[in-house]
Amino acid sequence: MKFGGTSVGDAESIARVVDILARYHAEGHELAVVVSAMSGVTDRLHAIAAEAESSVEEPQIAAFIQALRAKHMKALEAVAPSQVEEVGAVIDERLWKLEHILTAVHVLHELTRRSKDYIVSYGERLSSVIVSAALRERGMPSVALDGCEAGLLTTDRHGDALVLPSSDARINSRVLPLLMDTVPVITGYMGCTPEGIVTTLGRSGSDYSGAVIGRGIDADEVWIWTDVDGVLTSDPRAIENVRVLPYISYREAMELSYFGAKVLHPKSIEPAMEKDIIVRVKNTFNPDHPGTVVRRQENREKRVVKAVTHIDRVALVNVNGVQMVGRPGTAKEIFSLLGDAGVNVMMISQASSQANISMIIEEADLAVAQDVLSGPVKAGLVREVTADRNVVAVAVVGAGMAGTPGISGRIFTALGNEGINVMMISQGSSEVNVSFVVKQQEHHRALQVLHDEFRLSEECDDE
Repeated sequence: MKFGGTSVGDAESIARVVDILARYHAEGHELAVVVSAMSGVTDRLHAIAAEAESSVEEPQIAAFIQALRAKHMKALEAVAPSQVEEVGAVIDERLWKLEHILTAVHVLHELTRRSKDYIVSYGERLSSVIVSAALRERGMPSVALDGCEAGLLTTDRHGDALVLPSSDARINSRVLPLLMDTVPVITGYMGCTPEGIVTTLGRSGSDYSGAVIGRGIDADEVWIWTDVDGVLTSDPRAIENVRVLPYISYREAMELSYFGAKVLHPKSIEPAMEKDIIVRVKNTFNPDHPGTVVRRQENREKRVVKAVTHIDRVALVNVNGVQMVGRPGTAKEIFSLLGDAGVNVMMISQASSQANISMIIEEADLAVAQDVLSGPVKAGLVREVTADRNVVAVAVVGAGMAGTPGISGRIFTALGNEGINVMMISQGSSEVNVSFVVKQQEHHRALQVLHDEFRLSEECDDE
């Protein structure tokens, strides 16, 4: 069971987590727990690390450490009052180490990716000991482990590391024996290289940690506890009448997570897929709701489309020029330049004339992309590179779309009838996802039009 930042955000939330775990523990389930940092803490760690590196004046490190201690001690005192002295000493020791590394960063005015990973991993290192103490307070034997102690070995790609296959045997030997009589509470988001260097797993990496732990112990199921009732048919902040999907397939979950559905991390599906482990998405604040079941079986409904999602804060980049027509290697050169610069290309579309390549990238990467693509322009390989920041990528997802005629026609007819202009279209060969780009000011309307077109707010008999 993995609990996100809002699920362990304060003492009241942690007590609710303990209630959930106590219920399933009493029913005889063997439980391994993965926790995120308390809500907001990781962002604050990123901010203080940046301040420590760049500040000419004395940064507010001591004040930050004091505030961080107050937040965690307040939670500890509420959920495990008999262990305040013992667990408080662990918290103080970890905060002492954190303060020293932040001071070193300031003295050197250098924040490497390696030292940044070490710093931002402290949110989980603090929350895990409090949740473990809260379980012991309720009479459940528990031990706190960091990701490295639990066996998560990763690549050395700091900030976005991948778990190595050799982790499974280590997790199995270190975590599985504990489950007979103990509830281990493991830090999400962090692991270490085979040399013992701390790494982090990227945005929402605790989901990934949970899935990897589940694979390593051959779990029957992996449960992702969050602050919504499950995977939704669309973004409730953008449109009305969204609905919880009772079942989705691994493929559908991956497509939705890649396209902005923040309930699941894209990398959290693959470890479960490898061993056919069921993934459940449930709400810590509404635990009796059945949530969403993610499984291999693809539930093909009459409605065929399952959900409509989107990614904002993206930019559309167009590379144009007749010089590209019939010239082998142009696309390779373009994408190699972007890849070498660390720019992730999220969507691609190429005209059959070969004179135009369109792509979607993160808006934050636009300046870098324009800079590296200026090389082919100067070399005469392409005529121009243009960009548009005010766009949103929309994806229509459903396993039932594969092999069903007319779905694209319905999508673009519905949008056309509402006067919504489509700037770019991309569809993979799996046909599980049809993606397109619209102007930012039209994306809420596009989502609502398609949600209504495929009647996604209505229950379906095939579910």
